[in-house]
Amino acid sequence: MSASHTRNFCIIAHIDHGKTTLSDRLLEFTGTIAQREKQDQLLDSMDLERERGITIKAHPVTMEYKARDGKKYRLNLLDTPGHVDFAYEVSRSLAACEGALLIIDAAQGVEAQTVANINLALEQGLTIIPVINKIDLPNADLENVKKQMEEILAIPAEEAIPASAKAGIGIEDILEAVVERIPPPPAGDGVLRALVFDSLFDIYRGVVGYIRVFSGSLKAGQQVRLMSTNQSYDTKEVGVFTPKMTMTQSMQAGDVGYFIGNIKTTAEMKIGDTLTDARHPAAEPLPGFQEVRPMVYSGIYPINTADLEPLKMAMQKLQLNDAAFVFQSESSVALGFGFRCGFLGLLHMEIIQERLRREYNMDIIATYPSVVYEVEKTNGELLLVDNPANLPDMSVVNEIREPVVKCRVMIPNENIGDIMQIMMEKRGTVESTDSIDIRRVMITATLPLNEILVDFHDKIKSVTRGYGSLDYEPAGYRADKLVKLEMLVNGDPVDAFSSIVHRDKAEGRGRALATKLKEVIPVQLYQVAIQAAVGGKIVARESVSAMRKNVTAKCYGGDITRKRKLLEKQKEGKKRMKSIGTVNIPQEAFIQVLKTN
Repeated sequence: MSASHTRNFCIIAHIDHGKTTLSDRLLEFTGTIAQREKQDQLLDSMDLERERGITIKAHPVTMEYKARDGKKYRLNLLDTPGHVDFAYEVSRSLAACEGALLIIDAAQGVEAQTVANINLALEQGLTIIPVINKIDLPNADLENVKKQMEEILAIPAEEAIPASAKAGIGIEDILEAVVERIPPPPAGDGVLRALVFDSLFDIYRGVVGYIRVFSGSLKAGQQVRLMSTNQSYDTKEVGVFTPKMTMTQSMQAGDVGYFIGNIKTTAEMKIGDTLTDARHPAAEPLPGFQEVRPMVYSGIYPINTADLEPLKMAMQKLQLNDAAFVFQSESSVALGFGFRCGFLGLLHMEIIQERLRREYNMDIIATYPSVVYEVEKTNGELLLVDNPANLPDMSVVNEIREPVVKCRVMIPNENIGDIMQIMMEKRGTVESTDSIDIRRVMITATLPLNEILVDFHDKIKSVTRGYGSLDYEPAGYRADKLVKLEMLVNGDPVDAFSSIVHRDKAEGRGRALATKLKEVIPVQLYQVAIQAAVGGKIVARESVSAMRKNVTAKCYGGDITRKRKLLEKQKEGKKRMKSIGTVNIPQEAFIQVLKTN
């Protein structure tokens, strides 16, 4: 089919605004899937995606549509992940399109991620088609949503298409708008340039690259080159998604589909890379490519030490499909041998851990998540530290810089005071507060990434009773008063509980950890001191009382000096035991503390 009858578009929306349901209806209406293949969330292949109602792995699909003007069109839909952790993948999917369907929930209106996604789409110069979804809900407020669109997103209200993906209302209007409003792909200059916007590992065929051809053509047998690595490969197969892989003779400018070469791992095919002809390469790659770097690090250890090799195999298999997940071996005095793992964000970390437990039956424990700090030493050397154990001695550290993020939080008006207080507790600085409508405000703030890792999103949801929404993007590094907090048990540091914290929060966190450790460390024959230390200074302390034998039980009268003599003897013995004794903390204790963390 010619490029003039091709339309490339994606669907962008806040989580749970009906993106996957709409893609299901589009596939049904265009007859892309047969009646017997119908199922909800068709493009979501993982159980996790179906359970949580989120898209983790994007899936493109090609549809044939006969428009009202009688002409046949090829519509390429690029499904995109909905979560902020996968923002780079979303930006590459958007770069492969000419237009985007922006879905807004008729009941909830414009949310934080709606704003973030539309900004990404406008940066790529896409044509936006607004769709107000869920108009059949009893609490749908069309007029208010249209007003928000004009005021926040600067989109004329008359452009919006009212629809209900669940009830199948307005589906034909959406397809007609795609044909009429979204421009056809440009023809290009004849030199092969294709954008890799995703990849997948197939156990029989190796890496399958999801590509959009911008210029030139690609066919089986052609030798191609990836421009970031400069590696050449032979093309084994090309085709389109319908939604299953369907082999074709060739791919022309404007086409979206897949290509299979002799590529062994997804690490070789980076998302955002440019594919070109090895014999007649393009002069320069397509813009926007960047290396995906992990933002959050955590240690993953097997609870049973015999599971170390199976865990390594499971991680390698996961890495084949997800090049953004990185891991390396590490050992801890407390938890034994395990792996230091890097993730794109907290949701990505949660997904990997859940998949290890479900798909590979791994019994694992994860350490407290940390971020990558920039440490500048007094000699000018710059280190990247993702593990508190690798932090150099503070006497040779000039300053420590932590990653910060720019947050957009949308909340009801009545919760503004509570949310401001939470942000202050998290060391955030509020930059602006904008009224969205009579009911909601948007707060823009800068916060340290480390502070929002664990419970920030949960707190916003609980304070706003589920009406708050959060979106964030990296905003560089900022120097602050950061210190290494160590937990000492009987004078010995326990590396599993070390963390890099702000000086003002060190005492509170140290006290909380010491209290928790006091509950789980078994009683010894002598008193055990649990201390939280910053540098050489002890900031918190708890004591585990000694197991005590009543040595004066045999004294039934006589002088008090007899009892005192026995107690002194016991005291000397305990003192000697404490100086040579070591406290063995059972692994269950670590697991309990890390779970409560």
